[in-house]
Parts: sequence; structure tokens; C-alpha cells
Amino acid sequence: MRDMDEIYRLHASSVYRFLCSITTDPNLAEELTQETFYQATKSIHRYNGRCKLFVWLCQIGKHLYFDHLKREKRFQRSVNWERLEQEPATRIFDLPEEALALKERLGALDHQIKNLSKDQQEVVLLRANAGLSFREIGDLLGQTENWARVTFYRAKTKLREGDDDA
Repeated sequence: MRDMDEIYRLHASSVYRFLCSITTDPNLAEELTQETFYQATKSIHRYNGRCKLFVWLCQIGKHLYFDHLKREKRFQRSVNWERLEQEPATRIFDLPEEALALKERLGALDHQIKNLSKDQQEVVLLRANAGLSFREIGDLLGQTENWARVTFYRAKTKLREGDDDA
């Protein structure tokens, strides 16, 4: 049990940030984080060391989130820009026009991200919101590091093309 306490101490905040990035709901992410560590405690004997422990924990969390979505009969794919819209606007910008411009830009970016393929959305959100490396993203999604890099690059290119249209 002492080992699980150490695992929790080392990884809980990272798992929570990962779950926040895919759920866009801090309360749900907190619940799922707790459930992730509960499930990990029950199944630690199945951890085979083929991937990093953090990636294994994120896989548990991701599966719990998908189970939650199945129960709720909904699938929400949205970046939580609300938090980003409020914080930078009040801290960085003094002029209301700049804050409004930021809010409009973030709304447009959220719309562009929703238009990406499911794989591209996941890679962008995991990279931007959870701060995962391409290797971790590849491991988490059952792909290679190179696949994650290429998918991110293609998504970034699409987002820039969409930006040029605006």
C-alpha cells in the first residue's frame, strides 16, 4: 500500500491534468482521477512495465471516461476555453478590445479543433492541454511516437490553413 501512496503522490496531478484535457470538466476529472487510482490499486498486478506507469494510469483514466460517456449517452469533444478566456484576458490585457479579440480568437480555434479528425483532436488536446510528449501520446493511443508527431503536424497545418481563411 505504501507503493500506491508513492505512485499517487508522483502521478495524481499529471493524471488529473490529462483527464481535465479530455473531459473539459474539472469536477469530472477529479472524480475520474480518484477512480483511476482505485482501479490501479485493484489491478496493479496486471501492470507489465511495457509502458511508463503514467501512460498506464492515463489509459485507465481514458477508459473510465469513455465508460462514463457511454453511461451518459453523450460524447463531448470541446476544449475548455472558458478558463483560458477569463484568465489571460484579465491578467495580460488591459484594454477591453484586446480581451474581446482574444475571446473571439479562442472561440474560432475551438471551432477549428472540432473540425479536425478524431485522431487529430486527441493528439492536439493531449499535446496542448495535458503537455504529453509524442512518445506518451503514441503509447496512450496505441500508436507510435512518429504517428503522434505526424498527426500533430497535419492537425497544426489544417489549423493554420483555417486561420488563413479567416
